[in-house]
Parts: sequence; C-alpha cells; structure tokens
Amino acid sequence: MLIILFIFGVVLIVWGLYRMKTDDGLFGKNQKSKNIFNLLLTGQASGLGQFLSGILCIIIAIIVLIMK
Repeated sequence: MLIILFIFGVVLIVWGLYRMKTDDGLFGKNQKSKNIFNLLLTGQASGLGQFLSGILCIIIAIIVLIMK
C-alpha cells in the first residue's frame, strides 16, 4: 500500500510539472503568474495543485514509513 502512495505521488508531480509548462491561464504575464491564478481559480485541476499534492503524498508516505 505504501508503494502505491509513492507511485501516485511521483505521477502527480510529473503530471503537475507537465501541466504547469503547457497550460494557458486567463490572466498573467508569465507562466508563473498564470499557474498561481489557475491554482486559486480551479484548485487541484491546475498543474501547481497537482504538483503540490504529489509532494504531499510522498511526505505522507515517508511519515508512514517512519511510523511503522
């Protein structure tokens, strides 16, 4: 079960990085401001949200591994 959490976290990170580089936002002059606006507007559907969720999954998996 723990390995699934690691894999899911890595997939979310890679998918989030891809979405941050390719998605267009409604507002913003550069890609960073577009990504932040998309995160505030759509939440998890943005690449930044997926990236942060992937990091959180890996952190939770490490905490569970330490607690075992």
